[in-house]
Amino acid sequence: MDIITEAFVDPFQYSFMVRALLVSVLVGVMCPLLGVYVVTRGLGFMGDALAHSVLPGMVGAFILGVSPFLGAIPMAIAVALVSGYLIRNAGVGEDTSVGIIFAGLFALGLTMLTAAKGIPINLEDILLGQVLAVSQTDVYVTLGLSLFVLVATYALHKEMLFASFDATGASVVGLPTDKLEYALLALLAIVIVLALQAVGIVLVISMLITPAATALLIVRNFQYAMALSVALGTAAAIAGLYISYHFNLPSGPVMALVVAGFFILAVVWNQRLRGLLRRRPAAVHAAVSSS
Repeated sequence: MDIITEAFVDPFQYSFMVRALLVSVLVGVMCPLLGVYVVTRGLGFMGDALAHSVLPGMVGAFILGVSPFLGAIPMAIAVALVSGYLIRNAGVGEDTSVGIIFAGLFALGLTMLTAAKGIPINLEDILLGQVLAVSQTDVYVTLGLSLFVLVATYALHKEMLFASFDATGASVVGLPTDKLEYALLALLAIVIVLALQAVGIVLVISMLITPAATALLIVRNFQYAMALSVALGTAAAIAGLYISYHFNLPSGPVMALVVAGFFILAVVWNQRLRGLLRRRPAAVHAAVSSS
């Protein structure tokens, strides 16, 4: 009993661990929730690009001495909407448009970070996350934005789902597919910013994509996949936080490793299941032939 208490209860005698747990759980819920849309629509590169493109906004906020949310969220939404516009109107491919924006803004952010003096953040914290350093204000902001994204996703779910699987059909029946795509990109931008403090720029794509991809390997129903991906993301966030605490490891990379482990297990499960299904018809045929 003492061992269980020491392993699972003692870490949360510290207020910073309680704050880290709350933020990690919110990230574990919100990233996979939108991640199913991202995987279904093939927006993985867009998600990674958005994570890198917010760096100038974050650094600018630190220079001004305000919350990084005030710089990162407007920056992320603006980049998402501009990227969506360029994809539709610039006459170049999606990867090309997003790649140009992503590289240019990330380079600008690195330049600003190098030139800035005396800001309370370093490149490693931005790239890998620092969930143990979140403040009470960060928790409230994360909770408020998460509730906003949940409400907006619920309100637009049917329309975004229809447009994800049949954009032409959605347009024919009168749905504003362009506006729905911009709405999805804006919500994705907000969720990515929420995840940055937990897992950082480099690893945010792992919490966004991997639980969703894992769930879609196991179940095919979209709603079930959303529920399972949220469960996997939450479990990875909590497990990663515990492991990082007890073994003195960075929490963001550990969370990413946990969700990667879930994905590997799902792949192995799928392969074994396919093998059983292939062997079953052969066994039935052999039984019929022998009779």
